[in-house]
Amino acid sequence: MPPGNPGRLVRSLAALMLVSAAVLPAALELASPSPFGVIGAGAPADRAVPPHAGLRAEFRAVGTAPTVDIRRTGDPANRITLVLLGDGYTGDQQDLFRRQADLAWRSLMEIEPFRTYQGFFNIRRVEVVSAVSGISESDPHGRKPATPLGMHFWCEGTARLLCADEDAAARFAGDGQGPQYLIALANSTEYGGAGGTGVTTLAGGSPDAGRIIQHEIGHTVGDLGDEYDSAPDDADYPNLSTANADEMRSKQLKWWRWLGAQSPDGGGTVGAYRSANGVYRPTQDSVMRTLGGTYNLPSREAIIEQLYRRVRPADNPEPPAGEVAGRPRLEVRPLPLAGGRTMKIDWQIDGLPVQPQAADRSWLDTALLPLEPGRTVTVTAVVRDTTDWVRDEAFRDRFMTRTVSWTLRG
Repeated sequence: MPPGNPGRLVRSLAALMLVSAAVLPAALELASPSPFGVIGAGAPADRAVPPHAGLRAEFRAVGTAPTVDIRRTGDPANRITLVLLGDGYTGDQQDLFRRQADLAWRSLMEIEPFRTYQGFFNIRRVEVVSAVSGISESDPHGRKPATPLGMHFWCEGTARLLCADEDAAARFAGDGQGPQYLIALANSTEYGGAGGTGVTTLAGGSPDAGRIIQHEIGHTVGDLGDEYDSAPDDADYPNLSTANADEMRSKQLKWWRWLGAQSPDGGGTVGAYRSANGVYRPTQDSVMRTLGGTYNLPSREAIIEQLYRRVRPADNPEPPAGEVAGRPRLEVRPLPLAGGRTMKIDWQIDGLPVQPQAADRSWLDTALLPLEPGRTVTVTAVVRDTTDWVRDEAFRDRFMTRTVSWTLRG
């Protein structure tokens, strides 16, 4: 099953809680919430949404459909696979699904930190054929959805809350060799989606589809809370707090390491900005508040940490760690980073630094080492992600660093 927190609140609903950059300027302040938080011309509300993970359509589909690996960056056992599934696309509409699926994952890889860490992801498409075109866009009033994934708006009575049958989606996705996130696209031009549970959803034909997925995946991957003035009213999220800046700093709580740092959107510094419900957020604005924005620094760190809870910074070395015969070339295989960033690689022999021959420091030719005959040595390579987007050094030591050692005799 894909990672997620089905017992928690739905982190977001693009449909319910986002202000689209295409509708309102990014800098526009959110109005004080009404009982439903409606803002502007039909814009989504800024309030919490009740949990929906337990509400699933009764439709049960046979979990078979053509599957295509459309992007592979490495061993699936040490990558996160994004599995893109479509609902409400007939056989004649599969080309439409493919185009919309490509837009979704490419849009995700345009926003940091996903742009830099795109090499951590494989992309797989599952071409689910529906007998009917489109999904249920009106209140179903208890009727069963007629599509394989049972996607429908009006989940829990909320117009733009887009839900899917998570069991059906998981069956179509199948078991992967490593961690998976399921992303279900509905054949609809309506504005909506959901994140934070086992299946991230979006309306594939919405003009805002690319921006919706950037927001929703923040809930699913980073476990980010909605940064709206009335949602949620708990702070059990990495980017929400009940403590103000002074208390965070003195007690080393939440994003205390980031206080005073310049926000990546240029809109000021990271602090503790009080919402109407008394909960603090790191910045005045972000992609978690306004479509088309950026992730603030604490949220960016939270996403990176969740990636590293699922993958290691390097694939298995060649040859495998342990005792090796002869004088082989020893190689580590760090996961690729984009945008000029690289993993830091250090080599040691019996604890003393040694300079590798490779320009990228990824391998060491032991045949060139001046080892005395009969001497046994331990060669160690340390692969470490030194990104300045993470300030929790204990986490870096535990999850973002991989050490491998070989023993060889001279």
